[in-house]
Amino acid sequence: MFFRLRRLLRTAGRDLVVLWYAFRHPDTPGAVKLLSILLALYVFSPIDLVPDALPVLGWLDDATLLAIGIPAILKLMPQSPLLESYGAADRFLSRWIFWRKRS
Repeated sequence: MFFRLRRLLRTAGRDLVVLWYAFRHPDTPGAVKLLSILLALYVFSPIDLVPDALPVLGWLDDATLLAIGIPAILKLMPQSPLLESYGAADRFLSRWIFWRKRS
């Protein structure tokens, strides 16, 4: 269970870093950048469909939207900037010891 959770967090965190580098890439389409901004605005906005004041449900809608939204946005990316973003994200994440895979 712990290893599955760690793998899930590693994948989600990597995709988030890839989306950051893709957002900063000059060849990324404007629609992808706009969707990234809208996703971030919804997650960090105090106005939600389910208020964050509700103990679990308030965070669950944000987590679900991130889990669905980030891969969907990355699928809209052209191949070349996406591969460069994955490379930049892997170089960035390789600096963190907890992120490295065990041999």
